Amino acid sequence: GDGQTKQPYSARCTFSLVADFHRTLIQGGILLNPGYRLRLLQAANPLCMLMEQAGGQATNGAKRILDIEPTHLDQCSPVFFGSQDDMTELSNFLGAGPSA
Repeated sequence: GDGQTKQPYSARCTFSLVADFHRTLIQGGILLNPGYRLRLLQAANPLCMLMEQAGGQATNGAKRILDIEPTHLDQCSPVFFGSQDDMTELSNFLGAGPSA
């Protein structure tokens, strides 16, 4: 649908995190991985660093991923990647207010 930015959204999933992440970097949009399947140290942090270096944001829905201090090596987290505008819109939709 059309959100605050008035741009239509579409859904796409290749079941390949790297392919979906690359598409999000190139074409924009939001990549959602709400399940607790991404390991924080091995997958989430490296991808979040790349997204932020490209000018986007990466959160777990409430907190910036790179601000989470892991408690153990296999700790997992939900992850939401996207542009600044799209992530602000997602935060507002989820009721979390503007993301930092």
